[in-house]
Amino acid sequence: MPLARLARSGDLTAVYVPKVDDEAIRDLTRAREDALSDLKDTQFRLKAFLLRHDIRSTGQANWGPTPLRWLSEVVCPTPAQHIVFQEYVRAVNEQAERLQRLAQALHDQVTRWRLQPVGETRHALRGGPCPVAITMSAEVGALTRFATPRALMNCLGLLPSQDSSGERRRQGAIPQAGKTQARRALVAGAWAYRSPAQVSRPLQLRLAIQPHMLQDMSWKAPVRLGKRYRPWVARGTQTHVVTVAMARARAGCMWAIAKQLPVVA
Repeated sequence: MPLARLARSGDLTAVYVPKVDDEAIRDLTRAREDALSDLKDTQFRLKAFLLRHDIRSTGQANWGPTPLRWLSEVVCPTPAQHIVFQEYVRAVNEQAERLQRLAQALHDQVTRWRLQPVGETRHALRGGPCPVAITMSAEVGALTRFATPRALMNCLGLLPSQDSSGERRRQGAIPQAGKTQARRALVAGAWAYRSPAQVSRPLQLRLAIQPHMLQDMSWKAPVRLGKRYRPWVARGTQTHVVTVAMARARAGCMWAIAKQLPVVA
């Protein structure tokens, strides 16, 4: 009876229930994220092993064709250490292949997904590559179900915590609650706003298939966020704090685009 009275008065909030296909894409994005985390762990172990034995590369890049060629020429002091080194290199290659397989599978499965237009819309924003856009769509779904952008930010756990009393207002770190994977993808894409606003060739190709209104909004967002990023850093604010603020603003931009394009959002 109490639930019936609350439902009749409109005090109950509807819960978003993802469909089976949405859950499947979500599992695939999380598997790709796990593979990326495992790859970073294996790379860290290999670099730590080389550092312990004072084996250093003269190149600038950490991973890529050139460092891999250098690794093929490394010879450890003893046969036992060389066996360990080869196992670490093999683990890195296996995890890289696993990540590539999952990324390709994700790309193939998304083409038949009902929320593909939503992912393409978010893909058009700067700092929103395909995996980031798909992760946002799979974890959050339609942004139009949020009444305000602040509600979306709260769902993502991007709003700062508060310890206020009376006239005193004090804000702390973000609570790191809510959609962890979506928040991590947003923060990763927000690092792109460190550099001045520009439209790269891949971004031009992504914008070419979008409406003009979306193209205009995708340009206004990096210009506005870029102007905010640099002054904050110049005042001494820590870069990761500014990046989280940019991720919060990006969530608001995505919400605004979703409201303008309710058909695809």
